[in-house]
Amino acid sequence: MHHVTLDRWSRGESVLHRRDARVKVLALAAYLVAVATLDAGQQLALVACGALLAAGLLASHLPIGALLARAAVVLPFSAVFATISVLGGQPGRAVELVEKSYLSACAVLLVAGTTPLANLMGALESLHVPRFVVLVVQFIYRYLFVVSEQAQHMRLAALSRGKKGNFRAAAGALAVLFARSEARAEAVYRAMAARGFSGRIPQLGTPHLHPADAGFLVAAVGAAAIIRIAAGVFS
Repeated sequence: MHHVTLDRWSRGESVLHRRDARVKVLALAAYLVAVATLDAGQQLALVACGALLAAGLLASHLPIGALLARAAVVLPFSAVFATISVLGGQPGRAVELVEKSYLSACAVLLVAGTTPLANLMGALESLHVPRFVVLVVQFIYRYLFVVSEQAQHMRLAALSRGKKGNFRAAAGALAVLFARSEARAEAVYRAMAARGFSGRIPQLGTPHLHPADAGFLVAAVGAAAIIRIAAGVFS
């Protein structure tokens, strides 16, 4: 389960783990803008973006192979648009779409894997992302654990009864899973309302920016800007 793995990764210890969540979000935004605005044919710039991402992966102490494998989940979606570009006579653009989507997915996973969700959501709210969006993202992430727990219970129950899987059984199990998950989600909401939940999840502690955080932000944004400007100059 990807969300469980990310939650475990975010509790690690590294240079990136210690950086303030707000500077990591801003650095991610700068990197994504740099990657997205590169023109077709600027392969050297994409290689430089990949090198910058590789430096972040090494500094994070995350399992690189596992992260790269999980980022590949975006490839089937980008492959659809890449196929359309190939059929339209633009094979270079097809390669560019795949490269950009994969680099972006790796960068997002890198930030999510080095930042606990509570800190990440607090950073988004501090950067004035609409509170409704932040709350929806946080609830979706947390309710994934509810669905996962129910799925594990049902799987163990089915195995203990010696039932074999087939299409009808899988369809019925899926319906039961969502029914149980909905009931569990209602119970969770009632428990939160009883404890005074008013539409905002409070953050524990107040984050403070340190000189190392400012240096990281300047270095990350500066590197992304240099790559993008250099790509425009030498193209």
